[in-house]
Amino acid sequence: MGITKQYLRFQPGPVFGVVGSLKSNIVYLDIQGSHAKLCAVGSCEDVIVWDLKTQEKYLTLKGEKHEVTIISRCPDNRHLAVGYNDGMVRVFSLINRECICTFSGHKSAVTALNYDHQGLQLVSGSKDTNVIVWDIVNEAGLYRLKGHKGQVTQAVFLKEKNVLVTSSKDTFIKFWDLDTQHCFKTLVNHRTEIYDFQIIKNGTRLITGSADSELRVWEIKYADKQVEDDEPPVGKKSKLENEDKDDDLNILTCVKLGSVIRQSRTHVVSMVTDKEEKVLLCHGNDKKVEMFSLPNEEDLKKRLSKKRKKARLKKSEEGNKVDEDEVTLAAEDYVKNITQVFLPAKVRSVDIELDEGQVKMMALLTNNSIETSTLDVQEKGCQRKNICSHGLPGHRTDVRTLCFSSDNTAIVTVSAESAKLWNRSSVKCIRTMSCDYSLCSVFAPGDRHIILGTKAGKLQIFDIASGDLLEDIEAHDSTIYSISLSPDKRGILTGSSDKTVKFWNFELVNQEGSSSKRLTVQHSRTLKMEEEVMCAKYSPDNRLFAVSLLDNTVKVFFVDTLKFFLSLYGHKLPVLSLDISTDGTLLISGSADRNIKIWGLDFGDCHKSIFAHDDSIMCVQFVPNTHLFFSGGKDKKLKQWDADSFEHILTLEGHHAEIWAMAVSYRGNFVATASHDKSLRLWERTQEPLILEEEREMEREKVFDEQVGQSGEPVVAGETTTEVGLAGKKSIETVKAAEKLMEALELYKEETAKLEEHQLECSRTGKKLPVPALHPMLIAFNCDSPNQYMIDNIKKIKSSELEESLLVLPFPYVSDLLQVLDKFLTLGWETELVCRCLFFLLRVHQGQITSNQVLLPVVDRLRSATSNRVNQLRDQIGFNLAGLQFLKRRLEDRDQIQFFADATTTRRKKKKKAEKVVLAIKT
Repeated sequence: MGITKQYLRFQPGPVFGVVGSLKSNIVYLDIQGSHAKLCAVGSCEDVIVWDLKTQEKYLTLKGEKHEVTIISRCPDNRHLAVGYNDGMVRVFSLINRECICTFSGHKSAVTALNYDHQGLQLVSGSKDTNVIVWDIVNEAGLYRLKGHKGQVTQAVFLKEKNVLVTSSKDTFIKFWDLDTQHCFKTLVNHRTEIYDFQIIKNGTRLITGSADSELRVWEIKYADKQVEDDEPPVGKKSKLENEDKDDDLNILTCVKLGSVIRQSRTHVVSMVTDKEEKVLLCHGNDKKVEMFSLPNEEDLKKRLSKKRKKARLKKSEEGNKVDEDEVTLAAEDYVKNITQVFLPAKVRSVDIELDEGQVKMMALLTNNSIETSTLDVQEKGCQRKNICSHGLPGHRTDVRTLCFSSDNTAIVTVSAESAKLWNRSSVKCIRTMSCDYSLCSVFAPGDRHIILGTKAGKLQIFDIASGDLLEDIEAHDSTIYSISLSPDKRGILTGSSDKTVKFWNFELVNQEGSSSKRLTVQHSRTLKMEEEVMCAKYSPDNRLFAVSLLDNTVKVFFVDTLKFFLSLYGHKLPVLSLDISTDGTLLISGSADRNIKIWGLDFGDCHKSIFAHDDSIMCVQFVPNTHLFFSGGKDKKLKQWDADSFEHILTLEGHHAEIWAMAVSYRGNFVATASHDKSLRLWERTQEPLILEEEREMEREKVFDEQVGQSGEPVVAGETTTEVGLAGKKSIETVKAAEKLMEALELYKEETAKLEEHQLECSRTGKKLPVPALHPMLIAFNCDSPNQYMIDNIKKIKSSELEESLLVLPFPYVSDLLQVLDKFLTLGWETELVCRCLFFLLRVHQGQITSNQVLLPVVDRLRSATSNRVNQLRDQIGFNLAGLQFLKRRLEDRDQIQFFADATTTRRKKKKKAEKVVLAIKT
């Protein structure tokens, strides 16, 4: 089929119209070398860094095909960690804007992601209930922590101890000792799902938010720290916490101080504090953001002394003595509610920055916009200043209709609140026009006006040049679902849910108060139907028009006489979209029953019924001058079909939610789609030929790759604990890496056998015989020996996939690999990498290796070789470090300067100046 009929491939083009995805969070950024006010948000599969002053993109971090779910910034402000919907974690460099490492360990969406305080480790939690700790320097996973029974919602490293704190929807907060990878403490006091928590005041206080209206406050006490006498007493201790003191391995204890009641009645979505931990922002699934102050130790002592003074005065009036130890601080003293901030839409995520004493808040809203404001915190309340909404590049609601101009240079997209005109080549918004909720649109001839059909039954005509509404016509009694431009460009027809199809003619009328004329439409004819009209379309020869009705049928009428011609029935649910080919011979109908039917317009016969999508088909359209057509559905897919051979040509995947609307350009070079994920996508036709057999083979390979990734966790011999596991997961990449390693081992054995045979032949004859020719694979990879080829193959395996690749090796190859690693250690090649492979293989295959007599001498040699090589490497690093420190001292003494001190001192001076200014203003 690919030989007789050639198809051209469509490729994904630009994605536009998204300010921030609903599944992502917002993160404030301070990139070195940039003075702009920046924030990072997920935009479908990419991460966009917005400059909030200019409201333009600062940079874009490109992802693959899965949606961004969470973003975390590194403490050094040079890197950004991004979690995706498929469980992948990628670390991007903000300097060169590239992905520097990829971690694959989770099976479902990443829901928690945080760096440690040095930025060297990363922890991720997922919907698969697992928590994984990653080593960023080595680009590998350290271990997987299994203990939660629900989605992990937050994971944070403690600064004081090598401890990890995690929360989950299973209502538990767990404390993990990372030295032993063991959960040593679980907080069980919550009765509902825990959605977020914050650890503040140098790891001594914990604030948790759950599905109820309480913020619970806890005090964390470390066992190796003596409690000072002048420390303010804490709230009442629960009996349960006191009883569990012996079970926490003497690392820390956690005591509940009390609860603070929130104003919102929805569950906590997220909480965030500033760097100085003075302010806490908390929001639920509504339009409110609640602001709390976090007093420091001095303020708490003052508050406590005031309370004790009041208690003494009260008791002295009653003639009793007061026990000062009984007077303690309540939870409201530790977390004090200041104010509520009301935003124009529901809040998805917030972030906060404390700049020169002012609280700067940025919020990602569910209406595809970012709102920034400055909060002036005072004793009596809070004032919002400098409110700025950043939403120009996108619509506030879902785009329900879009269309191309006749010259393919512009696209109009229409949603519930506005119509936007986009330049197709630059995908920038040129014009925004406020309109009613519209479900259909069309460019008027000349591309100077657009006509919209609204949900209220009106026709709205806009002038594109000025963006003004020219006329608002009461066309129908209820929703207009479809507008079709007549082929002779003289009028339009509209189909509505009021069971009528109306025909309109274009007219030019004089403008009021001006001599110029403007466009309008004049009603000419009406055709009454038996059911509500879902879609109406002219045939390109202007002879027929087709109407789909709510009774699941498609009726075809003559344009000139409005007489009935054909009835096309067979769908089980209403037809939501239809189109007629350019030559007027075929009609396609897409229905909510997930089928596409291809009809002949000569006799009304059904040529083919295709089960096309996994959900309702929202839009179908022919490519002009061909019998190829596109279909889009609620299953997030865009598909291309051949109406002659009934072949499925290709599937274009990219949207992360239902596709609502689609438009094919007049030349067939571009396809534009609009989705529930707020994104608008452009698909471009290339000159690359597409062969159907290859496309089907690629689809089968994709299914196989997904099945490999969905396989269960690997079983490691000797592993009995169910609390800790390997960080990586089996994927098609690890399987391919293992296969390449096995092929390299086979080739290595062949080449080494050849060389040994050559040496024997030389010793037997006593002559220096010519060396046998190298294998073509060694020549291709520029390797001069089998050992070099082998070490290159091991180095090519990604660091994060090394353990999983070694785990799937059969034992005969493991024994061969151990002998190869022995040679590498003898030669001193890649000591660190070789030791990592060696220790993992010995741990996994310990029983088989110790019972194998052939490998015993190899293991004995490895025992001494590893310690010698590691000691040499350690001595080399120590010598180099001492030499660098010596050079640093010499340079400091010679030039009378101190290295790495200038930047910190200037920053401190700036901070002191800013503090003085703030104090002066306050006084």
